[in-house]
Amino acid sequence: MKFSRFSPFYLFVLSLGANAQSTNTSQELPIVEVVGKAEHLIGKARTSSQGQTSAQELAERPFLRRGELLESVPGVIITQHSGDGKANQYFVRGFNLDHGTDFSIFMDGQPVNFITHAHGQGYADLNPIIPELVESIDYWKGPFFAELGDLSTAGAAKFRFFDMLPSGIASFTIGEDNFYRGLVADTIDLSSGDGGKGGLSVRSCLTYALEYNYYDGPWTMKSDSERANGFLKYFREAGQDKFSLTAMAYTGDWNSTDQIPKRAIDDGTLSRFGNIDPTLGGNSNRYSLMAAWDREHTNGRTHVDAYAGYYDLDLFSNFTYVLGGGDQFEQKDERWFVGGEVRREWDFAEKNRLIVGVQTRNDFLNDIGLYNTTDRARTGTIRQDDVTVNTVGIFSSLDFHVNPWFRVQPGIRADFFHFDVNSDNPVNSGSDNDAIISPKLNLVFGPWNETEFYVSGGYGFHSNDARGVNLGVDGVDPLVRTYGGEIGVRTEALENVVSTLSFFYLHSDSELLYVGDAGTSEAGPATERYGVEWATYWRPTEWLMADNEVTLSEGKLKGVGGDDKIPGAVPFVWSAGITIGKQEGFFGTLRSRYFSPRPLIEDGSEESRASLQVNTRIGYRKNDWEVSLDCLNLLDRKDNDIEYFYESLMPGEAAGTGPNGGHEDIHLHPSEPRTFRVTFTKRF
Repeated sequence: MKFSRFSPFYLFVLSLGANAQSTNTSQELPIVEVVGKAEHLIGKARTSSQGQTSAQELAERPFLRRGELLESVPGVIITQHSGDGKANQYFVRGFNLDHGTDFSIFMDGQPVNFITHAHGQGYADLNPIIPELVESIDYWKGPFFAELGDLSTAGAAKFRFFDMLPSGIASFTIGEDNFYRGLVADTIDLSSGDGGKGGLSVRSCLTYALEYNYYDGPWTMKSDSERANGFLKYFREAGQDKFSLTAMAYTGDWNSTDQIPKRAIDDGTLSRFGNIDPTLGGNSNRYSLMAAWDREHTNGRTHVDAYAGYYDLDLFSNFTYVLGGGDQFEQKDERWFVGGEVRREWDFAEKNRLIVGVQTRNDFLNDIGLYNTTDRARTGTIRQDDVTVNTVGIFSSLDFHVNPWFRVQPGIRADFFHFDVNSDNPVNSGSDNDAIISPKLNLVFGPWNETEFYVSGGYGFHSNDARGVNLGVDGVDPLVRTYGGEIGVRTEALENVVSTLSFFYLHSDSELLYVGDAGTSEAGPATERYGVEWATYWRPTEWLMADNEVTLSEGKLKGVGGDDKIPGAVPFVWSAGITIGKQEGFFGTLRSRYFSPRPLIEDGSEESRASLQVNTRIGYRKNDWEVSLDCLNLLDRKDNDIEYFYESLMPGEAAGTGPNGGHEDIHLHPSEPRTFRVTFTKRF
């Protein structure tokens, strides 16, 4: 799959043509205002760490890759250890979540994470998301919410897309290292204006978007990374009913510069942006259809989600080089997926609410495979499987006001899983079933002087890869119990200031740990973590906001003796920023993000470096036009996005003293150097 490298220019020109034919009726559609992190959540939030990021806040953030939209969630760090088309690395609350384990991500009602994935359990690729279409990101921390099930122990985030855009947009970005991005998006008003049957008010619209992105990156070997996204959403509101139907399409192709050994950089064999195997990379596609229906009743509401889609990934990696005589391998994932949710909410006795819902998810994987390769040509099959995973989750929660200053919110969830594996090795074939019940409880005290206090506790779980569940006599548990607690406070006592403080504890009966020399996650020992999060947001005017977010955590492996450090667990995370966002004239933002050194192996003898990244944006807007300049990694720091410690052997290198004859070393993927990008935007 290849696209014309002039595609962004064509998109921009096409958008101007669309603007010329457009009426301004799309601007007359009512837009629902979405609150942000600095807005009023007293009486709404269930925990101190729950929150929401608005489209305005997201639009003001300069970011290197779109996964960094999730860094708007306090304490979340996004990095990358390979090519741009691959899912990001996620860090939150002392978890190195690899590509998404234990952190659930949703696009409206569709889960992003994939279970039983060729590259790692919980794989969550955010490349299908077009940032300008995101109306808000809702986020939750901890296993305290009945509506959240598998892979949500550390937390969850939901990207909510606009039903109708505030305005049409045509945008073009150009940057260093051959970065090009073009976008056109708009909402077309389909309302007839004469109402429906019986004078019923009817509004309908169609939102579309097309995006193209090309990037070579700073690497010695060009990334040649191309991404194309399409989005089409029909929305209709009639009386008490709302309905939407959304089609999304994503396709991407890239070359990868994987992590390289530190020893090769130190002795000058490689530059920081060099590679050892120049034939790495991959391609991926995701196509989906989502439907949502809401009905308002006199005593509550009904919500229905349904989704179906197709996904594939073909990924070539090589982390140990020639340790085994040639260690490139291919991971192939191809699946159809279908699922949905039905939820009924009842309001009673003024502010009280009861929610009951059922969710289902079904993944059908065809020839999910792991192969030995050389120069992307298969030389042998390690294993190949057809897999089916069926899940059903039933949940209920209650929000009950005991009195004006005390709310009780009990919840319970029951999940049922069916795993079926048909392997090329009969020993690894089979099926299994498992179920788990997860009670939760949130207590909310206040408000007093615009301040609320929260006490939360709950059980959760994560599923394991179906292939590991049916791995002969060495199979792992299908579902792993997790649990945690949180005590927190949220205050808005100071004018224009929102501040939250949360103390948390999390336990997992078996941690999903990333194995650097295998390029995947596997079930490890039990773990526990505890820590504190503090976030403060100050918005003295509509156009000025300052924020500060700090997370400190400590974690350890359980039952392993003295070598109990959790590899990759970040003990200290800090982010802060100041934004000037005037509607006309000059605007800008300055943001910084720091994460501390972290242990790379269990005995703590090897640690990563710290990372401090500063990004900035300055721009000018007038009427419907806008131009902005982003500077990413403003300080041009030579930090690393990711670091692992394991054994490898480079071509032509003498044997080492490692257990397999290689060299035990830190392997790193560097942060990208300072880079500039200019964006031209027209709204219509």
